[in-house]
Amino acid sequence: MRTNEERLKELLAFLNTQTHVKPEQIPDIDLYMDQVTTFMEEHLRDTKRHPDDKVLTKTMINNYAKNNLLPPPIKKKYSKDHMLMLIFIYYFKSLLSFSDIETIFAPLTAKHFSRKESELSLADIYREVFTLEELEMEELKTNISEKFRRAQETFGDAPVDEGDKDYLKLFSFICELSFDVYLKTQMIEMLADQLREECPSSKKK
Repeated sequence: MRTNEERLKELLAFLNTQTHVKPEQIPDIDLYMDQVTTFMEEHLRDTKRHPDDKVLTKTMINNYAKNNLLPPPIKKKYSKDHMLMLIFIYYFKSLLSFSDIETIFAPLTAKHFSRKESELSLADIYREVFTLEELEMEELKTNISEKFRRAQETFGDAPVDEGDKDYLKLFSFICELSFDVYLKTQMIEMLADQLREECPSSKKK
């Protein structure tokens, strides 16, 4: 069985493997749905929890379009902007409802999706957002290490055997991580609610 210290090393090693799809990697030609799912599977496979999991399916894409998260394809083909939106959706969907994602995306799609008159393309926005990734990743590793250190200081005098004590310390660490995710999700939902109130076009029809 792994020690808690070994678990932390594995978590940090996992973070070191995380990358994102760069706009330059996305084809400049429009793609059919099968080509879209193949591309996503190839470039996001390292983010899957289980080998048999699917990054993206035809049903998922249809559901995203049905729920106004993704503009419909043109003649059954998906543009580079569609691909960028699908990547954003991929990261958001595990945290937020479709309604909140739609609200957050509404100004983005309205002003920058396939709009040649816009000086700022969706690719420009995607690239700018992901420039924050490297700094965020370093801060995240520091934060996780500090949470782990605090968790290891819990239950020091608990009247239990060492095996149970190690589990309780691990449970404390998991709770810290969960609390962090919970609060951040709550804050994102608050921002989505504010956008929904302030932007009539973002309100659920």
